[in-house]
Amino acid sequence: MLCDDLPAAAETWCAEAAVIAEAYRSAPRGDDWAALVAAIADALVDLAAAEERTEAVRRQVSRGYVRGAAGAA
Repeated sequence: MLCDDLPAAAETWCAEAAVIAEAYRSAPRGDDWAALVAAIADALVDLAAAEERTEAVRRQVSRGYVRGAAGAA
């Protein structure tokens, strides 16, 4: 999806994305492929970390329900 296709509220995200993209592009001295690979790799690391945090919260919530049910019985 292009930034032009997004609602007006997402303009800030597009501007931020452009700044981040330029930072990635300038790091490997203009090598667009290396910049793309680096950005995707970083995104995958962030996604994995977010999934780990989500799973940890699910486990805590599950334990809370089990503890609550044990006390009610």
